[in-house]
Parts: sequence; C-alpha cells; structure tokens
Amino acid sequence: MTGYPFRVPSLFRRKPTDVDESPAADDAVVETPAPPRRGYTPSKKELGKVTPKRSAARRIAEPPPTNRREAAKRMREKQRKERLEAREGMRQGDEKYLFARDKGPDRALVRDVVDSRRNVASYVIYVGFVLIFITSPAMPLVIQYAANGILLFLVLATIADSVMLWRKVKAKLRERFPKDPIRPRTMMYAIMRSLSIRRLRMPAPRVKLGQDV
Repeated sequence: MTGYPFRVPSLFRRKPTDVDESPAADDAVVETPAPPRRGYTPSKKELGKVTPKRSAARRIAEPPPTNRREAAKRMREKQRKERLEAREGMRQGDEKYLFARDKGPDRALVRDVVDSRRNVASYVIYVGFVLIFITSPAMPLVIQYAANGILLFLVLATIADSVMLWRKVKAKLRERFPKDPIRPRTMMYAIMRSLSIRRLRMPAPRVKLGQDV
C-alpha cells in the first residue's frame, strides 16, 4: 500500500490564516483636547496670529528758535497762553490761580452769600452814570437838586444794605466754620464784591440769585 488516498490534517498545525482581533494599526486615534481653564487667555502662538505692537506716541520736541525775533515771538505766545489759562482758572474759582485775598473756603462762602442776593450797591454804577448827566450845569436847578437827593438816598440805602449783608455773612461764617476766627477785612471783601457788576465779578458767581447758600 503505497499511501493514503487523502491527507490527514494534523491536529497540531496552525490555521492558515490567523485573525488579528486587535485594533487596526492604521486607524488614527483621535485625541480630544482638554477644555481650557476658566479665565485662561490663549497666547498669540496658540491663536495663530500676531498682534501688532503699539507705537508709543512720542512728543516731538520743538526746534530751537533760529533768531532772537522768533524767540521773542515764542515767548510772547507762551505768556499769552499762560495769561488766558490763569484768567480762566480764576474765573472758575481754581485755588491755584486765585489771589491770596480770594483763597480759602471762607472766602468762597462770602462770595456765595453776596452773589445769592440783590445788593443795592450793585446798582450804584448804573445810577451814577445817569446822575453825571443830570447834575451838569446845563440842567435846571430843580433837576440838579432832585439828582442830589437821589444820590443821597442811594448812598444811605447802600450803607443800610451793606450792614445787613455783613450780618448775614458773619452769621453764615459762624455757622459753617464755628472754630475758625473771621479773617480781617472780610467785611470789606464782601462790600467790594457787592459793589461790582455781577457779570464782571471774579471769580464768577456759582450760585443763582435767590438761591439758599
């Protein structure tokens, strides 16, 4: 017997094809990025763009004057600007530009008291211009006597009103600043301000007529 008509498979022979149950090697593993931390600001590299740098604005220095005439012109222009700035600061009541007589909270209160009332002294200038023409020698004596009587009445009214103004100013100062003594010449300061026209007062009034101070 030369051999079996068919081949007997071996029990210990491997299978012709082994099935690989592991994941395919060529399949890419997708990694999910972790969420950014709260309050985290990504860098420029992460954003993929570059923020242009800010150029610091540098003040260009003014070139020096070429001659004495130009230097004098610049000096006059600088002084003019400084005067305008000082005048505006004084009008606004800025302590930096006020005179020594106007500085201090007590002086500001005096100004407010004067500016909040109608002062008889404020009308002296207006009436004075009219009386100049009335009391001229060309006018009849009756008109001149009447003008003199008006002038006398205006002077007495101004004195009486100034006394009432000073009482009010003194009461306000003692009420607001009870521990501070009243500075000298405060009464004269209040009367001189009441004599000036309201729109021309410096510093400018910051309260309205009739306003409670």
